[in-house]
Amino acid sequence: MVPFLDVTTLEFDLLGAFETHSVEGIRRVLDGGFDVATPIHGKSAITHLVEMYFRSDRFPECLALLLDRGGRLDDPHLREVLLDDADGLAAALRRDPSLIWHRTTMACTFTPLDSASLLHVAAEYGNVRAAQALLEAGAEVDARAAVDEHGLGGHTPLFHTVSSNANRSAPLMRMLLDAGARADVRLAGITWGRGFEWETTFFDVTPVSYAQHGLMPQVHRDERQIYDNVRALLEAAGRTVPPLPNVPNRYLRPKAGS
Repeated sequence: MVPFLDVTTLEFDLLGAFETHSVEGIRRVLDGGFDVATPIHGKSAITHLVEMYFRSDRFPECLALLLDRGGRLDDPHLREVLLDDADGLAAALRRDPSLIWHRTTMACTFTPLDSASLLHVAAEYGNVRAAQALLEAGAEVDARAAVDEHGLGGHTPLFHTVSSNANRSAPLMRMLLDAGARADVRLAGITWGRGFEWETTFFDVTPVSYAQHGLMPQVHRDERQIYDNVRALLEAAGRTVPPLPNVPNRYLRPKAGS
């Protein structure tokens, strides 16, 4: 007798493993009989993983496992960037130099990826090795993403790095600044987390102000890290960095005995 396969439970377990980038958890579900090609709520398993809000060094391994089991990216040109595979990306760019100008559009839980360059994608996921390979190949450090019908967007890769999940992209922020990325770009606005519960539209945005938007409760960022990033951006723009003695803010710190 063939054992009953509870697909609903496997889907639940798989999405849970995606949330924490648990490679072993993903492998258990796939070994348990889940077909990686099976849609979950209308999306492929790989799309769910890529759209998940968590960012970590384990993401490439999770993605590689799904690809090895037959999963497919909606845009195959993103493979080496999302895998943070510098050697593979360099080889792909040698085979097809036009790839450096490739643009992609994909759902993103944080900063939009609309007609985004490969460097935007590397910046969003904090993939330093891929970003370095792109810069060495001549990627435009201040490439602009698309502007929507409301005039929102048009951001550079730097915007993806200034207020990232667990500050994962801070090293990439410094890499982009060292490569000449402008810290004084000004946008009419940008919609963070578009289409998700935490969607928030910010107006009159620069990299500095966008970093500070991490202080909003729905963004869940660490205050010290935010101001470390702000300081780096101000310095890169040649601006004076005033003393910041009240970071983290004393008013928000737990009171003794409370």
